[in-house]
Amino acid sequence: MSDSPAADSPVDQSRRNWVAITAGAGAIGGVAVAVPFVSSFAPSERAKAAGAPVEADISALKPGEKMTVEWRGKPVWILRRTKEQLASLKKTDAEVADPKSQRNPGELTPEYARNEYRSIKPEFLVAVGICSHLGCSPTDKLVPGAQPSLPDDWQGGFLCPCHGSTFDLAGRVFKNKPAPDNLEVPPHMYLSDTVLMIGEDKKA
Repeated sequence: MSDSPAADSPVDQSRRNWVAITAGAGAIGGVAVAVPFVSSFAPSERAKAAGAPVEADISALKPGEKMTVEWRGKPVWILRRTKEQLASLKKTDAEVADPKSQRNPGELTPEYARNEYRSIKPEFLVAVGICSHLGCSPTDKLVPGAQPSLPDDWQGGFLCPCHGSTFDLAGRVFKNKPAPDNLEVPPHMYLSDTVLMIGEDKKA
């Protein structure tokens, strides 16, 4: 009888191969689980398109200036209105079609924006920059006074170049225009005095 170690039997070799394969699969599985977990910390592009909230820093926005952020693929305007611009809203009350934002309020105007300024803070207008007629994007006509395609007593606001709908500085549509509704006010809230969150309003 030989003293040298016996060669592995077919059963032993098969068992070793199975253990090695199982260990390797376990390692690969661990990596597969870890990657989605890490990537979940940052909102994906798909999540953003579906409506993930967007933060906007308004600290540098001066009175009379407007900035635009993207939310759900839509342009959202943030206009910091001057005292004169706020005062102009009383002058346009009688000229706009829905001064109290009562048309489709649940869809177009959150409860906290159903006031004369259509905003949480009078100073800041937050509105989706898409005309309620056919989805065009109105242009800024913030300077008051007579100008092409606008009345002589224009108080400032927005003009949709496609079919001539006009909106005041609260995003309210003027009477007898193609656009049926005011500009949409998206859900939003203030995280601080200088940071707005668009798309969420739990604290509003």
